[in-house]
Amino acid sequence: MSALVNSTLVRRIIKVPPSYYLLVVLLVILFVSRPQMLNANVLGVFVRQVVPLGILVLGQLLVMRVKSIDLSGGGVILLINYCISSGMFAGASFAFFVLLAIGLGLAIGFFNGLMVAKRRVSAVIVTLALSIVLVGLVQYLSSGKPPGDVPTFFGEMFNTRFAGLPSPVLFWIALTALMALLLSQSVFGRFVTAVGESMPAAHFSGVPVERTMILAHTVSGLMAAIAALVQTASIAVGSVRVGLDLPILSVAATILGGVVFGRGEGGVWGPFFGVLCFAFLFVVMTMFGVGEAGKLVAQGLIILLAAVFYGLRADK
Repeated sequence: MSALVNSTLVRRIIKVPPSYYLLVVLLVILFVSRPQMLNANVLGVFVRQVVPLGILVLGQLLVMRVKSIDLSGGGVILLINYCISSGMFAGASFAFFVLLAIGLGLAIGFFNGLMVAKRRVSAVIVTLALSIVLVGLVQYLSSGKPPGDVPTFFGEMFNTRFAGLPSPVLFWIALTALMALLLSQSVFGRFVTAVGESMPAAHFSGVPVERTMILAHTVSGLMAAIAALVQTASIAVGSVRVGLDLPILSVAATILGGVVFGRGEGGVWGPFFGVLCFAFLFVVMTMFGVGEAGKLVAQGLIILLAAVFYGLRADK
């Protein structure tokens, strides 16, 4: 019986992403202590706040599956936030800001991919350094002050609902489904799996390893740009949201969702529920009156548990 537990049951438990277990625990806590909180309208408000993180995770899980990482998301979000709210493009349309954000995200992601795949620069170093450069640039341009107002149409779109659910949440679900299809049904998805399993084997099998890594980072930059648009729409007038904690949280949510760094494993929906864990954790801690310091401690513990889980998966 002991051998059965050790070889079968434990392996199956470890194989299931911990985000599912944590989400069930948080929902049970809500059901027992505040069942009235389990309302679609109430939960939708909280889930809507983590949509930028959820979108950023879609890019993070992609680069982690090709044995890389992207920590530049915070800088990308801040730069796009500044471009929209500083007034330098006063009177510009929503389409202009979307194209501007997408262009910046693609360019930054492509640069990261070139440095990592072509120049063999450490992904941690190049993406973190680029984020610091972008943050410094925005702080220099804004002199550390709130740059201005976010156009009203951003807030109007952020607050819309469809079928009773916030539009940003539905948009995030749709993007997640598209990423799942991309990875499971496309040639690029098969390339990502091959590169994640073994770069040398993928190379000798004819897989364009460098091109796959560059494209993965480029898509990650695109996801950061989309996350920046959603986060900009959610901010208060005249404020700047640095969002430098989002890349670290995206790594934690991705690992909680079962994507094992350096092994090319993991799906899309596990990290999706990993992000939901952060949303419901915020609900539970707010409900019990936990302050910002306590929330930071809880986030740190989740990241630590994610690292422990990565170690357990790496040993299997």
